[in-house]
Amino acid sequence: MPLSKSGVRQHLRGVAAGLLTPFDDELRVEHAKLEANANSLYDSGIRTFLASANISEYHSLSQTERREVTETAVNALPSDACVLAGVGGSTPDAQELIRAYDRVGVDAMMVMPPDHSYIHERGLIRYYEKLDEATDTPLVPYVKGFDPSVRYLRNLADIDGVVGVKYAIEDAVKLGAASSSSPDDVVWVDGLAEPFAVSFWNEGIEGFSAGVSNFRPEVGLALYDALAAEDWERARRIRNISLPYQNFRDEAGQNNTIEGAISVSAVKKGLELAGLHGGEVRDPIEPLSAEDEQRAEELYQQLDDDIERVIA
Repeated sequence: MPLSKSGVRQHLRGVAAGLLTPFDDELRVEHAKLEANANSLYDSGIRTFLASANISEYHSLSQTERREVTETAVNALPSDACVLAGVGGSTPDAQELIRAYDRVGVDAMMVMPPDHSYIHERGLIRYYEKLDEATDTPLVPYVKGFDPSVRYLRNLADIDGVVGVKYAIEDAVKLGAASSSSPDDVVWVDGLAEPFAVSFWNEGIEGFSAGVSNFRPEVGLALYDALAAEDWERARRIRNISLPYQNFRDEAGQNNTIEGAISVSAVKKGLELAGLHGGEVRDPIEPLSAEDEQRAEELYQQLDDDIERVIA
């Protein structure tokens, strides 16, 4: 039985971990490993999960695979977990996927950032309204990849089915202007993970998506507790231990100039180093080079040492 809107809101006030999609050497989805990752994160204290999300390689999955990996997550997790499922693309395709997710029993739809070359703020609002009309399941739009106006963000939060907004723009002032003038029952979520959690908290976020917490969930859980307790000094210390690995994720990797290209591969390597399942990546993502694999191992060891020093 999916959660109520108030239940989804409560789960958004916490740490949302992404469920990466493990692929085998033939680039087929390994559902048993996905289930094992979900169970491990749950056992570590995570209660909010992003399935078929950006970090799950959403754009490299077919519509059928998106439904299947989401169904695996829903079936694997206990009823007190909250599963948000990524949905996007053309209006008909998004509506089709929403209907499939509703049959699976997801708790909310995380509407992916627009991937169209040309977008209009009013057109985007109408797009979300049409998706809202297709379901009674709550929506959580993911704002990333363009620079919207504060008015747009307010209009987005005013849509009936929207219970939260995942904000992934490096502009805390715009976040504060939008969150302070949006409905009180809309939960603003930091979509830029641990590095921005402290500054965004003071501008209205009530939860954040995981970065290194996707494979070391104790980091995000401790950071959230420090923020909720307004223990800013401790929150900054915990935030700081996430920075080396998170900054590594932002890099381009070898033979490339596009920033952030190794982000998913770096998290999959972190999962493997933590004893979980990462697996291969699909095009257009590239695996880590041998040099970057070594750097990931060194940064993971540094993170492990810092967790022992700061959190344990």
